[in-house]
Amino acid sequence: MKDGADNLARLRAKYADRTGGDIEDPRFARVAKTLFSASGTRVPPFAGQPTFLSAPARTVDPVNPDFSGLDVALLGIPMDLGVTNRPGSRFGPRALRTIERIGPYNHVLDCVPVGDLAMADIGDVPFRGRYRLEECHEDIEAWVDKIAEAGVVPISVGGDHSITHPIMKALGRTRPVGMIHIDAHCDTSGPFDGTKFHHGGPFRNAVLDGVLDPQRTIQIGIRGSSEYLWEFSADSGMTVIHAEEITDAGLPGLIARARDIVGDGPTYLSFDIDSLDPAFAPGTGTPEVGGLTTREALALLRGMKGLNLIGADIVEVAPQYDATTNTAQAGAQVLFELASLMCFSQAAGRKSA
Repeated sequence: MKDGADNLARLRAKYADRTGGDIEDPRFARVAKTLFSASGTRVPPFAGQPTFLSAPARTVDPVNPDFSGLDVALLGIPMDLGVTNRPGSRFGPRALRTIERIGPYNHVLDCVPVGDLAMADIGDVPFRGRYRLEECHEDIEAWVDKIAEAGVVPISVGGDHSITHPIMKALGRTRPVGMIHIDAHCDTSGPFDGTKFHHGGPFRNAVLDGVLDPQRTIQIGIRGSSEYLWEFSADSGMTVIHAEEITDAGLPGLIARARDIVGDGPTYLSFDIDSLDPAFAPGTGTPEVGGLTTREALALLRGMKGLNLIGADIVEVAPQYDATTNTAQAGAQVLFELASLMCFSQAAGRKSA
């Protein structure tokens, strides 16, 4: 054991003239190499054009789109015409783009998603208009269809949860997909107020359209006063885990159960920010007390490493109900975890390698 003076001399000799990017550990050196210049400077996180996860911005022609060379496309879907309570998640994509200092390194999964995959922020879905919900759903389906046809995995930022139905119609066109669904609500209710296209029913619609396999679906974190609306979940064969069950079940057991249910088939991961307790994420349209902590949510997501994820989304961030920006911060971190999981999904393909 070196005494204090010897250790100090060793540390001074080794580190006194090093820059912040001069790192020995190969795990961390590859991260620093992408951030630091030779002189030890790096771009400030608050400078430049804001994009999801500070990923490169890529302009895509809506008429003749080119997604070549991409493994993963980050896209905004600023549409909340399907809400039943408070509107505002149309501002979710913009809010998440402005959150700085998310990533680049995931120390739990040991990956750098924006560096390990060819990933870009391709902007927002090119909507024809802003007033007609069904038309917006058609535009979402058509845009995601083009992304999928190019062999690119979409990660979407909503927007209300009704956006997931048209996404699934695009991704499940040739076979139904499984789903990891983390939410306060099952979102399997029937039509009301003259329409089935609302954020309370996307997964009922997806099952009935034949694009979502209910027996390969698990819904985690369910709670609140709308339980009477969700009988379709159980009747169709979905596995529903209520929030109050999570503590007794334990996260390792819950993760193992989720992985067993979806298996190795194509799987979609949908994360509603209201799955988090309002103490962590008050900026959402239908908050429900008694939800997940951010630590629990991140552990759940990281436990899905290696699943065959063909797409994912984070929805229902309504930033104007949260003056602290905590909800957008949590949403951006969830987006980072979703992007990290794609480093271990066979669907991402790593076409840039």
